[in-house]
Amino acid sequence: MNKIVIIGGATASGKTSLGVEIAKMLDSEIISCDSMQIYRHMDIGTAKVTAEESHGIKHYMIDVVEPNCEYSVGEFAKEADEKISEILTKGKIPVLVGGTGLYLDAILYPMSFGGERDEKLRKDLFDELEKFGKEHMYNKLKAIDPVDAAKIHPNNTKRVLRALEIYYSTGEIKSDLVSKERQLRYDPCMVVLNPPREILYQRINSRVDKMFTEGLEKEVKTLVQNGVGFDCQSMQAIGYKEFSEYFDGLITLEQLKEKIKQNSRNYAKRQITWLKKYNFAKWFDPLTERQSCIDYVSDSIRRS
Repeated sequence: MNKIVIIGGATASGKTSLGVEIAKMLDSEIISCDSMQIYRHMDIGTAKVTAEESHGIKHYMIDVVEPNCEYSVGEFAKEADEKISEILTKGKIPVLVGGTGLYLDAILYPMSFGGERDEKLRKDLFDELEKFGKEHMYNKLKAIDPVDAAKIHPNNTKRVLRALEIYYSTGEIKSDLVSKERQLRYDPCMVVLNPPREILYQRINSRVDKMFTEGLEKEVKTLVQNGVGFDCQSMQAIGYKEFSEYFDGLITLEQLKEKIKQNSRNYAKRQITWLKKYNFAKWFDPLTERQSCIDYVSDSIRRS
């Protein structure tokens, strides 16, 4: 089983800089596992690694698609696997960096559900949503798969429709498919950066302030002017979706900033909860255990 290194953690926990340092140590390359960094022209709000921050380390799965395009987890898994193979062929150990749990799962485990993409089925479900509304679709999912429905907010129509699509295309409910025993596809050396909660929240708040200083408002305005609407998948990202109310004059600039900070803090909590399910991961405080984390990765690779 091929070895890979994974640097996980909540937003603003320090994954980018540590990933670069470890990739340099291993003379390797990085694959981003961030569901929003795949979009072009969305740089500030997604905190993409800059040329200066990358220190010459090649990064993959960044700027993959235009922001008005949809991009599925399955598409990510396929392209990321190709990049992993490419790096392994060079005799290097791939370094995966990111905090999007579904993307990490898509690489670590077989994508055992979903079936073939069925455009007619997808259109039929969207038509039903338009005709009867999101509450109808959510109740439909609840009747079919209450376990999965309990994990989805009724307003998250994308996930509701996807779960229904899986059922109608495979004949099995998603919760049953996901609960089946899964075998790891790679041998992961995984570390999770976990700074104290109050420090993490301070870093999130500072990062949001810095984004506005760097021109986040202009970035979002440019996207909208170029035809990227707030109904696009890309604009559901924290740091972008909140601008809809601001541009409509419903909230002030300060309220906008606070909303992004709060949503980012809430997202960080969800990321930490997700990462706890990886029982093979080793957790480190990046403020006091950074070198211990690097040594752990180095020792793990040397032993493999």
